[in-house]
Amino acid sequence: MANTPRALGIGRVLIAVYAVFAVSSTARATFQLIREFDQAPVAYILSAVAALVYILATISLAKKGPTWNRIAWLAVAFELVGVVTVGILSLIQPELFGHPSVWSKFGAGYGYVPLVLPILGLLWLRKTSINSETPNKVA
Repeated sequence: MANTPRALGIGRVLIAVYAVFAVSSTARATFQLIREFDQAPVAYILSAVAALVYILATISLAKKGPTWNRIAWLAVAFELVGVVTVGILSLIQPELFGHPSVWSKFGAGYGYVPLVLPILGLLWLRKTSINSETPNKVA
């Protein structure tokens, strides 16, 4: 793990939780896509998307530099939009979800961690953002 402000202290815990979700959701999505795809294709594709987002978030939160910082912001923001969108859809159109995905019902199957994690991630990114750009002054 890189020695960045985001990867220190509570940031290490956040990155570790993302890593656990990356591994667990990837394993689950892989199994579902290979063995059970015909049972709930929408849910399983969404689980695979969530797994990719968790992988990208884990890596980008741990890496240094402005590019990785932007990628972290995008990945974690996408995650929040995804979990909220899928959460709402899984409640108002449950027929789309023959089986639950990681983000179904706002991550209820995972103790709502999928809903809380991106909020904490965005707060952590905000706190630790390295913004070397200064706004141009208009004369």
